Amino acid sequence: MGSSDTFKVHEFLIQKLENQYGKSNTEKIIEGYKSDRFVSFRVNTLKTDNKTIEKILNDQKIIYEKISYDNNAYIIKNVRENEITNLDIYKNGEIYLQSLSSMLPPILLQPRKGADILDMAAAPGGKTTQIAALSNNKSNITACERSRVRAERLKYNIEKQGATCVYVMITDARYINNLFSFDQILLDAPCSGSGTLNINDLRSYKNFKKELIEKSICSQRALLKKAINILKPGGELIYSTCSILSCENEEIVREILFPNKVEIVPIEFDGIETLPLLPSNINGTLCVCPTDYYEGFFIAKIKKY
Repeated sequence: MGSSDTFKVHEFLIQKLENQYGKSNTEKIIEGYKSDRFVSFRVNTLKTDNKTIEKILNDQKIIYEKISYDNNAYIIKNVRENEITNLDIYKNGEIYLQSLSSMLPPILLQPRKGADILDMAAAPGGKTTQIAALSNNKSNITACERSRVRAERLKYNIEKQGATCVYVMITDARYINNLFSFDQILLDAPCSGSGTLNINDLRSYKNFKKELIEKSICSQRALLKKAINILKPGGELIYSTCSILSCENEEIVREILFPNKVEIVPIEFDGIETLPLLPSNINGTLCVCPTDYYEGFFIAKIKKY
């Protein structure tokens, strides 16, 4: 199926994007959909260090690029994913294949040592284990996953990565008892995946339908409401999706701002200027444009007072 056929199928998406971003930004997004993304990974500092990994990459003649805002994030320039998964450093859990965009929410959460942290939709565990590494296994992480099959995958990755501070709870995070409370919460919400579509990969868009967007919105609304309820006063949460549609992002966030004692914490960090950003209609939030480096992604940081 060529790109023109694909966009015929998803004409409603193009219309949504043009209404939200205008023609010029929509053209950039479509270019991102056409791009083959570079492989990226992060070094698992619970098991190794950058120097060791870089030596192995150099010995294997693997060309890499480092990311300015995260010392542990690497882009691979000359080999594909299967060549990385054949390396012992991957098999041993010393590196974790993860998109650059999905590395951002744990980084921006800034997990604290000793904090009680909830990851509300945790499988397969990339962000969970990243939080564990960022806190050097010194935080108390509860990782929720409602599917038993996916929870097994989550447990496998937690063990492989050496994330010893994680407790897996097999439950739908929407129904967590309100007696629980957490200092920090990561809600990487189920979404339509409108930021991850790839014209060259049928699997990325064959299930993309209006019904999926509507279903996602219902889940997002319920999960974010629950997150606010069980977040301690003074605590912070990250709300993120791999969608670039405002109905799954800004509109969901805006709904919870006024009835609750919460506020947006503006996202700022050294290197933010290197991100390919789309305009967001809530100041201080991030919306990343899909490119050959990044998946489309939305992130908001919210504080309860």
